Amino acid sequence: MNLARRRWPDLFASMQPFTRKIRVHPWFNCMVPARTPPAWTAARLDTRNAPAHTARMNLDPFSPGRLTAGRPVRFRRVLAAICAGTTCFLSAGAASAAPTTDWPAWRGPTHDGLATPGQNTPVQWSETEGVLWKAALPGRGHGSPTVVGERVYLATADPVKKSQSVLCLDRSNGKIVWQTEVHGSQADPGKHANSSAASSTVAWDGERLFINFLNGGAVHTTALDVDGKILWQRKVCDFLVHQGFASSPLVHESLVLVSADSRAGGAVAGLDRKSGRIVWSEPRPKLPNYTSPAVLQAGGRAQLVLAGCNLMTSLDPLTGKKLWEIAGSTEECVGSAVTDGVRVFAGGGWPKNHTAAILADGSGKVAWQNTARVYVPSMIVKAGHLYAVMDAGMAVCWKSDTGEELWKERLGGDIFSSPVMADDRVYVSNVAGKTFVFEATPKGFKLLAQNQLGNEAYASPVVCGGRVYLRVAKRGEGRQEFLYCVGK
Repeated sequence: MNLARRRWPDLFASMQPFTRKIRVHPWFNCMVPARTPPAWTAARLDTRNAPAHTARMNLDPFSPGRLTAGRPVRFRRVLAAICAGTTCFLSAGAASAAPTTDWPAWRGPTHDGLATPGQNTPVQWSETEGVLWKAALPGRGHGSPTVVGERVYLATADPVKKSQSVLCLDRSNGKIVWQTEVHGSQADPGKHANSSAASSTVAWDGERLFINFLNGGAVHTTALDVDGKILWQRKVCDFLVHQGFASSPLVHESLVLVSADSRAGGAVAGLDRKSGRIVWSEPRPKLPNYTSPAVLQAGGRAQLVLAGCNLMTSLDPLTGKKLWEIAGSTEECVGSAVTDGVRVFAGGGWPKNHTAAILADGSGKVAWQNTARVYVPSMIVKAGHLYAVMDAGMAVCWKSDTGEELWKERLGGDIFSSPVMADDRVYVSNVAGKTFVFEATPKGFKLLAQNQLGNEAYASPVVCGGRVYLRVAKRGEGRQEFLYCVGK
């Protein structure tokens, strides 16, 4: 293909298999999103894991030899023109455009509970106020929504058939687009009343969806395409149920990272995203644990950190090589680890309540620890401070370097979801379906609203594109789950 003789619209049309829907902006002749662009920068053009709804160009398939027929210099000039035009467009229009972002995995775009800043998110809502749409969901699940492009994905399980599925909903109206049955029987909801057979959150890598399910005495990871077709499925390890299974997959470079801890002996593994091949796998102690893997940029490098099984463990996420490991934490943890770049933070709740900060340099030194019970909810680090919501319904702020408590305030009810922070606002739901919105800064706590939807909530809120997505249930004569989309 001779790029020099192709008109810009024709050129972009030829790239359609590698991009989302695009249009050619008449001002800049550059590729821009089909809908309002998010506040991203031109530097994200070569970010492999960027959300698919942005007009990101996947450069890997476009090697000069494949597109330019011996004209690599010309191809580079074309790319430079695209990048320059996109930069121009962003600087001119992004500041005034409404932020539009995705939520591609457990704990969001940066895997730490921090929503993209600058969103005009709602504070107050009810059944009759602020609900843009409400969708009835089949089955039961406690996994959080994954919001990508024009779609919303969730895991669910049928308690009668004992099947496990992935749902795809239209982001604009909540209508179900497709439902793929991943396992037709043998779903295991666990032994705890607060568990479900679909507690994992779907992960998205720009091309594929990934989901973990406990089924038939083993944990399996499955990859699907955007139309719900199963691409591959891999058994991670056998699993002996204690309370349940809740670990979510995590995309990191060419791998999808998965973990499963049980009394049968567990594993943490890196699977090839394209094929499901096990690239590496490391055994875990024969103890129950429920945390999801977290890749943290700490101590000057990427570290895959797992808490629980009476250990704090750090591995190289690409090879599984152990970087450091210390006796600590507690036996059972649920929340994912977070970092301030120097320290790693984790909480646990059985057999002891334990929150700890461990230096991430491999020294094994405990920077500080306390007995706060942050067992199920994951924590949030922002600007040198650690924010947490305890299982018993208390919100707290600590200095991340010393552990000094700056404030603690009661919210109310048991809380088994993880908080999300959008700018200085924190969103978190209690088990009774009440979502608290409060302002959290080192200076203090301010409750802004208490919003009731349904009467049961285990899934964590999702905040993206100026909207809040809430998976809740209504209990009465029966039980029915709903996904709410709340906005202004």
